[in-house]
Amino acid sequence: MDFKKVVSHCKEYGFIFQSSEIYDGLAAVYDYGPYGVELKNNIKEYWWKSMTQLHENIVGIDAAIFMHPKTWKASGHVDAFNDPMVDNKDSNKRYRADVLIEEYMDKLDAKVEKEIKKAAKRFGDSFDPVMYKETNPRVKGYLDKKQEVGSRLAKAMTDSDMPELKKIIEDLEIACPVSGSRNWTDVRQFNLMFNTQLGNIAGEEGKLYLRPETAQGIFVNFLNVQKTTRQKLPFGIAQIGKAFRNEIVARQFIFRMREFEQMEMQYFIAPGTQTEWYAFWKEMRLKWHKALGTPEENLRFHDHENLAHYADAAVDIQFNFPFGFKELEGIHSRTDFDLSQHQELSGKKLQYFDPERNENYVPYVVETSIGCDRMFLAAISNSLQEETVPDAEGKESTRIVMKLHPALAPIKAAVLPLLKNKEELTSKAKEVYKKLSLHFPCQYDEKDAIGRRYRRQDAIGTPYCITIDFETLDDDTVTIRDRDSLEQKRVKIDELVSIVSKNVSMSELLESLLQ
Repeated sequence: MDFKKVVSHCKEYGFIFQSSEIYDGLAAVYDYGPYGVELKNNIKEYWWKSMTQLHENIVGIDAAIFMHPKTWKASGHVDAFNDPMVDNKDSNKRYRADVLIEEYMDKLDAKVEKEIKKAAKRFGDSFDPVMYKETNPRVKGYLDKKQEVGSRLAKAMTDSDMPELKKIIEDLEIACPVSGSRNWTDVRQFNLMFNTQLGNIAGEEGKLYLRPETAQGIFVNFLNVQKTTRQKLPFGIAQIGKAFRNEIVARQFIFRMREFEQMEMQYFIAPGTQTEWYAFWKEMRLKWHKALGTPEENLRFHDHENLAHYADAAVDIQFNFPFGFKELEGIHSRTDFDLSQHQELSGKKLQYFDPERNENYVPYVVETSIGCDRMFLAAISNSLQEETVPDAEGKESTRIVMKLHPALAPIKAAVLPLLKNKEELTSKAKEVYKKLSLHFPCQYDEKDAIGRRYRRQDAIGTPYCITIDFETLDDDTVTIRDRDSLEQKRVKIDELVSIVSKNVSMSELLESLLQ
């Protein structure tokens, strides 16, 4: 669905609001509304349980946002957590230099896709897209250009070569999207960490940072967790928490924000086994996404060309957002960089004694890291659909429906009296509502015609609507309507809890990961 429609749907139906909206908002900061917080909590529960319940050797922590300033010196964030920044002198707009170049490369991809679609239409069933890419001069030219630009960008980023980044922008004749001019400043490094002051200490000694990632809280607690839980390698530590980055350009709704939530797991392993575990977690994490019903064509792996300073391998799981394939989750082989750095700067040993090897060593780490907010946006983008269905009179009508996996849906069932001015129907409906509310999130709604109430529940992703009518008063049966199939059937009130629970259960979803 069109991205603007996704954004407006989130606001209209109480999923996401602009932060401090009555004061005209705060750029790239958002609040989760009544349905948004339920969906977000369900995403977190699915991730948390898939890590800590399905793996006996993964445990959780909740580390503080504030950490000793030396933490960020050891991790490299003080010296190296920078983005290349460039300003357009005519529009006074600021951009990330690498993103401007990546967007140029995306345009080349779009041109390739356009050519392939035209050719597929022209040649029909005999069309071979792989051969076409290799033999068509125009398409090959686009792909060669992208390869050349990508190589230059990767080298410039690895070398922190700011003049080269500006040269690439100039060579490609990249213009400011606002002013259309190519009048750029030099490219400079911009540190992304927010800093604040410790109340009773002035100057540099009292400087604190809002954490830019949650991983370091896991690393500094490695030995605490290992000893108290008596874990043997390999084992993992999971955490869900807020992180903060002073993004140069935060945009595309909740895709890139200055305050966001991460779901991270650091898996501690013996040196030399990282290739095996890296492959294992790539497969496991892709399976986690597919279990939600995400179409395979909307997910893909994208290997990093420009590796972070701590990694020997890194890959993104990209999702096809309404604005194209972008990073949803990262899997990184971090070697022993983090623990070694903290060991060196703190003077405290962060080693594991391996009884099988009969030696002490600093473990290696494989990380999986997913943005909860990006996962939220992916879930909304994947599930929000506009479709034509028959109405109560059998005529075709359009409905907006959010086909979320039932385990993630904010509201599991809506209880609807057929008429609101019949006290016997409303009292019975409220009785059913109270009974179901003990087991899962429900909603009671008696306003407007029944068809309009169905549409409201479709729009927030409610899997089941339960209608109380005059037949209910006679035999204690209700009509239960399925959101996706629109099938309606009569069932006993006493059967409702088991019917709905089975289909919205998080356990059923988790079980699919074991198959």
